[in-house]
Amino acid sequence: MKAMILAAGLGTRLRPLTANRPKALIPVANKPIIGRSIDYLKGHGVKKLVVNAHHLYQQIVDYLGGGKAFGLKIDVRVESEILGTGGGIKNTADFWDDKPFLVINSDILTNINLEHAYAYHRKSASLATLILHDCKPFNQIEVDSNGDIIHISKERGKGKLAFTGIHIMEPEILSHIPDGRFSDIIDCYLKLIQSGKSITAYVSEGNYWRDIGSVDSYIKANQDLLEDKPFLMGQECHMESSVKLEQWAVVGKKTYIENDVEIKRSILWDNVKVKEGIKIIDSIVTSFREVDRDLIGEIY
Repeated sequence: MKAMILAAGLGTRLRPLTANRPKALIPVANKPIIGRSIDYLKGHGVKKLVVNAHHLYQQIVDYLGGGKAFGLKIDVRVESEILGTGGGIKNTADFWDDKPFLVINSDILTNINLEHAYAYHRKSASLATLILHDCKPFNQIEVDSNGDIIHISKERGKGKLAFTGIHIMEPEILSHIPDGRFSDIIDCYLKLIQSGKSITAYVSEGNYWRDIGSVDSYIKANQDLLEDKPFLMGQECHMESSVKLEQWAVVGKKTYIENDVEIKRSILWDNVKVKEGIKIIDSIVTSFREVDRDLIGEIY
């Protein structure tokens, strides 16, 4: 099975976290989001992967390293000008064979069973299957009694479902996407639906799903992955014995925390140094920072 991770976005809703790092490389519980996505796809049988990149693309290229560290082949398609979801998928047309392929947003965490969804799609006569679920803040898609999508709107409403950011596509759909320019794959779907083509819904229930599109949801994703352990310490992290950790905290690798520091409900990325007596509460500290003043509700 082949798949694509959409990772060319600017990450504007996550600023300032994405000022110096692409959204796909933002660490969640000390691991880049895209690394978690790759592990998820591998676990469901994906053997070859393509990733598009634009904002600070070289960091993504370097991190993926062709896929060697992940045990599968990974191509990166750098977009000199951002192409959108539709244009980005079209730009990978030569990567696919004659089998259906998966496309997933880079900013989601989930445990949805992709093999079940893929099998469902193969039984349909649809050009694409969108994995949907009931998630009221995002419910914008109408589905008929046959399981076909009949409308995708900007308005949320009763009886609608939310898109998870995961698609399964037939290679034929590439012929319906404009070539060499910016386009949105949702616009392509709407045109296909209007022309009588079938776009199918696979409705997932009872699964974990988290969109990391905002700072608030990013914080919640870190809490989710802590599970029953309130604190996560990265490798080669050094903390003096007088350091106080309260409620929950994520601390990255090679972080040095001096005496009498208090950390509460906060996330520290890699290579952070915290000076003696500092309080960090409800804050995020990005990599290679030296904290020499109290942080309360800040991104630093």
